Amino acid sequence: MKFIFLVFLVCNGVFLNTTKAQVSGCTDPQATNYNLRATINDGSCKYNPASVAPSASLKLTGDLTETSGLIKWNNYIWSFNDSYDINIYALDSLNGNLIQTYPLSGTKNMDWEEISQDENFVYIGDFGNNASGNRTDLRILRVDKNSILANSPLTDTISFTYPDQTNFSPTGSNNTDFDCEAFSVTTDSIYLFTKQWVSQKTSVYSLPKIAGSYVAKLKSTFDVQGLITGATYLDSKKLVVLCGYSKSLQPFVYLLYDFHGTDYFRGNKRKVEVSLPLHQVEGIATSNGLKYYISNEKFIQQPFNIPQKLHILDLSNLLGNYINNLYNSDETLTQENDLLFPNPAGDFISVKTRKISFPADYLIINQSNQIVSAGKLRTENQQINISDLSVGMYVLKIGGHNNQSFKVIKR
Repeated sequence: MKFIFLVFLVCNGVFLNTTKAQVSGCTDPQATNYNLRATINDGSCKYNPASVAPSASLKLTGDLTETSGLIKWNNYIWSFNDSYDINIYALDSLNGNLIQTYPLSGTKNMDWEEISQDENFVYIGDFGNNASGNRTDLRILRVDKNSILANSPLTDTISFTYPDQTNFSPTGSNNTDFDCEAFSVTTDSIYLFTKQWVSQKTSVYSLPKIAGSYVAKLKSTFDVQGLITGATYLDSKKLVVLCGYSKSLQPFVYLLYDFHGTDYFRGNKRKVEVSLPLHQVEGIATSNGLKYYISNEKFIQQPFNIPQKLHILDLSNLLGNYINNLYNSDETLTQENDLLFPNPAGDFISVKTRKISFPADYLIINQSNQIVSAGKLRTENQQINISDLSVGMYVLKIGGHNNQSFKVIKR
């Protein structure tokens, strides 16, 4: 009996120690409720209001007055119009100039609203449903990339219905929660983000990404307080960025990151206003998670005449901290406090590790991937002065080719 009781205490103690080692909370230093002790992101982060202004705005060709989606592929930006036109357009990413037009012959454009891609295919969402809310021919066109460049498009179709849409009576214009203008493509699935005119929310539905007819699976719904019009996704960075606008045409981007699997609204969620009032933003694309392209279609309503444009956004200040501290295949980002101490730190940090041969050069890099400090460590435990650094997260790199990297939190 004593033996059993002892085993219970030991096992219980191990359980308690394991439990204590995992702390749920907000893990984003940019959040107002950041928890230094948190090791598990529970999606609770809250943020102060923020806005971003384009670093450049480029007027688009007159062929793209209703640009409705963007991807970055083959060194170009690609877009299209949202009705009737069956062409997709390759644009110069530096100046927005039209490079070439590719007709997708054999297809129809009922209401193309989004474009996405994977390694082999371009996907075009012909699922716009705002006219009367009762379309029964919702579909995504899948086009072989090589066939596009050869001007001989090979296309098949992914058709779908919403599982929770049972009433197909006409709703009238812009009066349905079953409109969609955004989706992302993963290794095995498509994820739709609906544009809900009534509730101002978005629902996430999943579909297989192979040709066929399907009933989409409802995954989650989140109150974005706006109309979602585009999505861009980076699987390696656990990052989705949505674009959209309010009913008063105030555009925004919604940053979703550090989530688990494809549960996009269980990680960090940050809405950022874009300083482009009265711009109907429709498309968004990125290749690195820091630099973004967004497009707006032409908007004319007296006395306003807003031309179609391609805008460039730098989100390094908002996402650089997160992206630069992800693990990658080239180097290991070490976080153990017995190697880098103290961490979080005040004015000084020290490094102790047998993996580095001293003396060794070091760099400190901020969330915008800029070097903010550099020097040489001559001995182990030598202090590095970080008193001039602002509060936030940094990466400390030590050594040459086989460098060691440490996440540093300055408080």
